Amino acid sequence: MEKIINALQERKKTAPRLTKNTKLFKTIISAIQDKKGESIVSLDLKKIDEAVADFFVLCDAKSNIQVRAIAHNIQEKVEMECGERPYHVEHGDTWTLVDYVNIVVHIFQHDQRMFYNIESLWEDAPRTEF
Repeated sequence: MEKIINALQERKKTAPRLTKNTKLFKTIISAIQDKKGESIVSLDLKKIDEAVADFFVLCDAKSNIQVRAIAHNIQEKVEMECGERPYHVEHGDTWTLVDYVNIVVHIFQHDQRMFYNIESLWEDAPRTEF
């Protein structure tokens, strides 16, 4: 957890420029859905000054294998369709983070997602479920 927090704090958020209609955002959601990610939620953080990104995208996976598969598919599909590589990836068995600077993707096993409860930390952010 500490490594993830440090990685997010060390980099600077660029000027807001993304929406849910951008190709990068849509590609990330599609990549998660391709690998059967569950409980997909985006948090729009653009109006929150303390936020480290414009969006957080969160999803559940049923196993560590599925966590890795979703993360790998996001990276592969985004690079192929958008020509972008992540700024940082923090791999874990129960929680993996894929950081595209303005969009940070959190892939959790369900118990870890409930434990860290990131959505409650950003409950002021508009929430969209997919």
